Amino acid sequence: MPATTAPAALLALYDREMRLGARPDGPDAVVERVGRVVRRTAPAHGWNGVEWSGFTSAQEADEAIAGQIAHYTSRGLSFEWKLYAHDEPADLGERLSAAGFTAGPDETLMAADIDGLALTDTVPDGIRVVPVTDAAGVDQVAEVHERAFGDASRFRRRLLDALSTTPDTVAAVLALAGDVPVGAARMELTPGTSFAGLWGGGTVPEWRGRGIYRALITHRARIAAARGYRVLHVDASPQSHPILRRLGFTPLTVTTPYVYEPPQ
Repeated sequence: MPATTAPAALLALYDREMRLGARPDGPDAVVERVGRVVRRTAPAHGWNGVEWSGFTSAQEADEAIAGQIAHYTSRGLSFEWKLYAHDEPADLGERLSAAGFTAGPDETLMAADIDGLALTDTVPDGIRVVPVTDAAGVDQVAEVHERAFGDASRFRRRLLDALSTTPDTVAAVLALAGDVPVGAARMELTPGTSFAGLWGGGTVPEWRGRGIYRALITHRARIAAARGYRVLHVDASPQSHPILRRLGFTPLTVTTPYVYEPPQ
C-alpha cells in the first residue's frame, strides 16, 4: 500500500476490514452479522455494541434498532451504537435518539499509512517509554487513565484480560518520569487486517504539552510496523486532532457514540 493512500480508499478499506469484517477481541466476545447489522457481544466489562450497519430504508433501520435493544437488554448489557457520518439513512442518529440512546461527543476518525508519518524517536527530557506486560504495569496504565479521563475500573479489567488471553491483539505502553507513570496508551491490533488502532492516549495534567503524547504515538507506530501492520487509525478528540494532523494523519469521517442503558 503506498504511503499516500487517498482518504476515500482508506475509509472504504476501514469499513470493509474493521467494521463489516469485525472480529472478536477476546475469547468471551462474539461478533455476528444479523441482517444489516454487525454487532459484538461481550461480558459486561467488555465493549458491547454495533460495529457496522448498512440499511436500505428507514423502516429497516427502525426494526434493526429495536432488535439490538432487545438483544442486549435481554442480557442486562448496556451497549454502544457506533455511528459514522456516512452511515445510512442520513437521520440514523435521530432515530437512535428517539429509541432511547444518548449521544456522546463527536470524534474524528483519522488514519495514516505508517510509512508516511512524520515520526521522531525524540523522547521528552526525563521521560522513558516502556512496554506493559504484566498486572503491575496495567495498574500503572489505569492510574494514568484515571487521572486523565476518570474511572478506569472496566478499562483495567479489559486490558488485563487482553494481555493475558490474546496478547497478539494489544500493546500497551507507559511514559515514566523516574518511576512515576505520567502517560499511557494502548494499541489494538486486528490480525489479518491492515489496521492497528490507537486508543487511550493520556497524560496526567502536570505533564501535558511536553511531547509525551507524540512519543507514545511513535512508540506504538514502531510496534505496529514491526508486526506487519500498515495503517494506524484513531478516534481523535478536538485536543488530539491538530497533533495528529501534524504527524500526517488524515481525517476520514466523524463518529458519534450512541449509548443505550437498559432499564433498571
